[in-house]
Amino acid sequence: MRKAAVVTAGTAGIGLETALGLADAGFAVTVIGRDVERGANAIERINATAPAHPARFLSADLASLEQVRALAHEIAADQAASGEPLAVLVNNVGAMFAERQTRGGVEASFVVNHLSPYLLTELLLPTLTAGAPSRIVNVTSGAVAVAKRVFDAAEPPGGYYGFHWYGRAKLANLAYTLDLAARLDGTGVSVFAADPGGAATDMTNGTMTDPKIVSPALRLLWPLVRRTFERSTSGPASAAARPSIVAATDGALTGRTGLLIGAQAQPVSPHRAAADPRVVEAVRRLSERHAPLAPA
Repeated sequence: MRKAAVVTAGTAGIGLETALGLADAGFAVTVIGRDVERGANAIERINATAPAHPARFLSADLASLEQVRALAHEIAADQAASGEPLAVLVNNVGAMFAERQTRGGVEASFVVNHLSPYLLTELLLPTLTAGAPSRIVNVTSGAVAVAKRVFDAAEPPGGYYGFHWYGRAKLANLAYTLDLAARLDGTGVSVFAADPGGAATDMTNGTMTDPKIVSPALRLLWPLVRRTFERSTSGPASAAARPSIVAATDGALTGRTGLLIGAQAQPVSPHRAAADPRVVEAVRRLSERHAPLAPA
């Protein structure tokens, strides 16, 4: 029986390279994205490699929690109808904003980088459990190191700085990932985080050239900060996808869970704050408040 894999934000960059890797590993890959033309191009590229199973595209704006709900329902219904197990979910979606934006009244970075993958994962847990052994891979970032660690609200007080807010949302998702791994231990569903390191993608080629994304103190050092960003995001997307592919497919990880696969595609220690019980509990409350599993 063939096994299915879902990759969000999989029409280009790291997501597309992840989808290519999973197709090469024998999975029937579903790529999620909001642009139909880019989706068609991605599927054409994957299928041109003559995978064991043809890939498909599903359209959804992952910044909309209502569309995330509809997407989860469609995937679950498709898997139930086909009888094929959903063996891998890779939450690759990510976004950084130079200016403050909102989605559904909530700060956009927190929605896209945490609430969206959180909600999709939670809604697909019955499907993933039915398809066990299965794996969940949440893509994280080294930006968690510069994140504010207070989660009393979806957005912390003070000025808006896109890079730090992105890191904070990724920290929330990393804390959720480790907590979910503990919650699902023994169910056959393994949960991993994957740090791609950096690559030249649409996000890094645009937003990370704007000094407004960092705090005023770092803006004083912008030439140095920008060079650091340029070096850290100059690699190919194929290399940056490797941690996600390893987390999703490596047989050496069978039976293991709660690991962070680092940029060298090896387990590394996660940031301490992600395992802080206070952070975990605060993130859980925020997630349940802003992305309830049942719509209001």
